[in-house]
This record gives sequence, structure tokens and C-alpha cells, in this order.
Amino acid sequence: MVQFRDKEASDADFFAAGLRIKKLVNNKALFIINDRVHMALALDADGVHLGQTDMPVKSARDILGRGKIIGLSANTLEEARGAEKQGADYIAIGAIFRTPVKPDCRHAGLTTLRRAAKNIKTPLVAIGGINETNITEVVSCGVKRAAVVRAILASRDPYLAAKNLLGKI
Repeated sequence: MVQFRDKEASDADFFAAGLRIKKLVNNKALFIINDRVHMALALDADGVHLGQTDMPVKSARDILGRGKIIGLSANTLEEARGAEKQGADYIAIGAIFRTPVKPDCRHAGLTTLRRAAKNIKTPLVAIGGINETNITEVVSCGVKRAAVVRAILASRDPYLAAKNLLGKI
């Protein structure tokens, strides 16, 4: 799955970049748009990932339809339960570890991740500061999916980094 996230781009720039990314992904991976439901619709992306302050899952579902994936971020077990009740297709729990991508975010940590894995039936994705040295801790909590940015993009060989991470899951 590839998520396109750009909090600062204008809609025109976001759309142009989204078209390029979609072409690169070319049905080899799911293409998810972060936050911008209207862009997910315009780009015919596979879905959208929402935060706690974005529109409700039901509203996004009304716009995108049943065939699209809708993920929702959660920082606590209570937020994860809420995401499940809203009908999210997956729930991103985090940040698990400190990350410069979101330096001011609250940390859910491994304890919250473990509790969510035991109590939530909706597929979970661990997010935040996950890399090759700590992904086994994530997996030991009972979660089989992880979202990563720096662990792949900052590596000398992104393909090998992704392959190594997948091997540890």
C-alpha cells in the first residue's frame, strides 16, 4: 500500500503529483490518499486515510462508495473502538515510537498497540518510528501491518529496506 500525504500542497499540485504517483503504483499496490477525500475521489484512488479531526468515516464512505478503503488513525484504545464502530476498514495505531514525521504527536506506545490487538477485530496498522530494529517489538504485540516512512525513504536501498521489513513481519 502506498499512501500519498502532503499537508501543504495546493489541490492543483496535489492532484498533479497524485496522478504521477498513481501511474508509478500502476495497480502493483493499493493507492491511498491521506486526509483529502475529494482528492481520493478525483484520482480514483483505492481509498483514503483519515485522522481523528477529519470528516467521519460514514461521510467519507458516502462520498467514495463501498468499494473504497477507509482507514482511520487512533492514539488510544478508546479511539480505536470508535474507529471500529464507525466502520473503518483498518485502524492505524500510533505513534508507537518517536518520529520526526510527527514530532508533536502523542505516543500510543507498545502497550496501547498490544491492548488494541487483543480488543479490536478490525485490521490494525502500527505507525510511528517503526524501522528494522524495532519492528519485531511491533509484531510481538500481535500486529501484522506497519506503516513506515523513513525506514524505507531514508535508506540507501529502499527496495532492500522494504524487503527486510517485510521479512520481519
